Amino acid sequence: MTLDASLHAPLVLDVAGTELDANDRRRLQHPLTGGLILFTRNWRDRQQMTALVAEAKDLRPDLLVTIDHEGGRVQRFRSDGFTHLPPMRTLGELWMKDAMAATDAATAAGYVLGAELRACGVDLSYTPVVDLDHGHSQVVGDRAFHRDARVVSLLAKSLMHGLLLSGMANCGKHFPGHGYASADSHVALPVDKRSLKTILADDAQPYRWLSTSLAAVMPAHIVYPKVDAMPAGFSPRWLREILRGELEFHGAIFSDDLSMAGARAAGSTLDGALAALNAGCDMVLLCNQSLNGGAAVDALLDGLTAAQARGAWSPDVDSEARRLDLMPLTPPLPWDELMHQPAYQHALAKLP
Repeated sequence: MTLDASLHAPLVLDVAGTELDANDRRRLQHPLTGGLILFTRNWRDRQQMTALVAEAKDLRPDLLVTIDHEGGRVQRFRSDGFTHLPPMRTLGELWMKDAMAATDAATAAGYVLGAELRACGVDLSYTPVVDLDHGHSQVVGDRAFHRDARVVSLLAKSLMHGLLLSGMANCGKHFPGHGYASADSHVALPVDKRSLKTILADDAQPYRWLSTSLAAVMPAHIVYPKVDAMPAGFSPRWLREILRGELEFHGAIFSDDLSMAGARAAGSTLDGALAALNAGCDMVLLCNQSLNGGAAVDALLDGLTAAQARGAWSPDVDSEARRLDLMPLTPPLPWDELMHQPAYQHALAKLP
């Protein structure tokens, strides 16, 4: 595909309700909008969700429709037939009893997760979590597979295999690791004072070992002061030098939500978006700001447009290519067909 170097749609935004309103439609058609992230508030049932996504894609056929849907306590859709998936720690516990059964169960979980979402039109889930379970972080907790980076890597790779079988890409998070810092970056700015050598030898190892498997990565809103004064998602040192350079990752990089407290180190929402893009992020997320009229979303769209005009950031044809590479290459199975598919039924039976 030949891409226009002047085009780059880096913003992933949300919508307020279960149907698109005029503001949603306008924002989704903005040339800087490249993705939509869905939340539980957008869900009523499968028919409604499928219609919402279809309308969004009618407006923007290249729109990447995303969601945070991991299993356990982070699962946005839980009713109208959606399988309640186990937290990833369950797979790590199974590994300690039967490693090979755990890898098979992880692939089954990835396939069920991806196939059910795709049947509603969703393109990408921000999963798997490859943070290590140090026992320090409540926000990570049972979302992590295991304490051992080797176990995490193999179970994550198995889950990504399942996603791939469903036609869905993946996104490892939160680089270089959220499991050691105790604070929750949604409400505070966590700090991890370990050395770069220690982090690379432990928490960041899954990114090295999965460099050819990961389609996307989401960095943490955490400061690692012995490496950089800025959180990882706003740090060229972390993203360009370490993730892309030393760890040889070539996929897409998404910022974590710019509205989180951990992003305030970069300044305003616009400051954060510009810092993330200039540090090496391909896409930036702004979540839960479409409510009550969505003034913050419009301000970011206007601010990025003005910043581009004055040269504060430049569109990146490679970033746009990485975004488009995350789009599924095959059509999804409709829900009723999926329910009767032997591979899906087999995967359900393999879930722990």
